[in-house]
Amino acid sequence: MRSSSVPTLWWWAATLLLLFAAGCHGAPLKAHFYRHSCPAAEAVVRDIVVARVAADPAKLPAKLLRLFFHDCFVRGCDASVLIDSTEGTNTAAEKDAAPNGSLGGYDVIDTAKAVLEAVCPGVVSCADVVALAARDAVSSQFGRDLWDVQLGRRDGTVSRASEALAEIPSPSDNFTTLEAHFAAKGLDVKDLVILSGAHTIGVAHCNTFAARLSSSSSVSGAGDPSLNAAYAAQAASNNATAVPLDPGSPARFDAHYFVNLKLGRGLFASDAALLTDRRAAGMIHRLTRQPHFLEEFRNAVRKMGRVGVLTGERGEIRRNCRAVNR
Repeated sequence: MRSSSVPTLWWWAATLLLLFAAGCHGAPLKAHFYRHSCPAAEAVVRDIVVARVAADPAKLPAKLLRLFFHDCFVRGCDASVLIDSTEGTNTAAEKDAAPNGSLGGYDVIDTAKAVLEAVCPGVVSCADVVALAARDAVSSQFGRDLWDVQLGRRDGTVSRASEALAEIPSPSDNFTTLEAHFAAKGLDVKDLVILSGAHTIGVAHCNTFAARLSSSSSVSGAGDPSLNAAYAAQAASNNATAVPLDPGSPARFDAHYFVNLKLGRGLFASDAALLTDRRAAGMIHRLTRQPHFLEEFRNAVRKMGRVGVLTGERGEIRRNCRAVNR
């Protein structure tokens, strides 16, 4: 009796450890997941992304990073944002929701996935391609990886515009709402502040900040008093359909976003909202230092990349990122 119970106890202990490590959802993500099943996977994505970024360095890194963010905030990082709407079965997929209307970079993901399917069909998930593409696009200007991407995600099979509308943070959100959106994904205030630093690249479309230029909250009615007046005038006088989020270095991934915040130059209401919370505002000064920002962003984006992932036998490996397998 005694001798037979010992291996039984060891078996249960090992099982519990495995479940804990996997978050009770299957195998955990890990570095170089495709080392044996598709050794060229990471190089394929990197080569394609770097070549495309070279042709569009001002816009593409922000597009691919934003694509990753918006994917992870709805159903987790499962590439559900890539699925197209279809007649009859799913007439309103995530990408058709208003918050995703200005997303881009889909063609880069399609190209990388097509090459991977030719090299090792049915192995590399679209979700992992999105995660790798975001890292490679942002890292291209540095000539080195800014963060390592843990892999092993599988693809989701559900994509609903209604969920994207409800779960993706809005440029007009106040701090309480932002904190709630991030908390729902297991991300804290520190993650919120650091990941907002992604606004150091990319552009803002006029409809996302126009209300701050003529806000009824100001005494004069001329604009949001928390927005730097000279900066507001510059944004208002721009006749383009979109303006840089960081006019000081719009194409460079740096800590200048946090410098802008301290000067009242956060273009979105959600940017300015970070200064309204004592905890968040207290983090901003240190984040104006480039090495500190890059190190903290590395940790936060890796944490975000683990939100709601499907691993093991959950989900599928889509053959076409725009449609679930038949």
